[in-house]
Amino acid sequence: MSVAEQIREQLVTGLAPVHLEVVNESHMHSVPPNSETHFRVVLVSDAFTGKRQVARHQQVYGLLAAQMQGPVHALALHTYSPPEWQAREQPAPASPDCLGGSKAESREAQS
Repeated sequence: MSVAEQIREQLVTGLAPVHLEVVNESHMHSVPPNSETHFRVVLVSDAFTGKRQVARHQQVYGLLAAQMQGPVHALALHTYSPPEWQAREQPAPASPDCLGGSKAESREAQS
């Protein structure tokens, strides 16, 4: 099972989303081809109603603790309650382009 499928399964089981997008954005970063390290998640769930973003993110991170300890390096979260999602007039924000930031690049810049 791919990392994206694991993420999807954990979130479906834990939060019963009414809308879920799990996008592997690893190709946008300085990682080897076919990596599964950087993900964007758009998640709409009744479980988020009345909760602040921090509490929502903590809930997601709690469900994905195993993935965050292993293969996942970065997780862009866009979390909404169903009314918030319906009120949006646009899709969730896109992730920004990667600016690099590998350890090798930072050592070269310091030389």
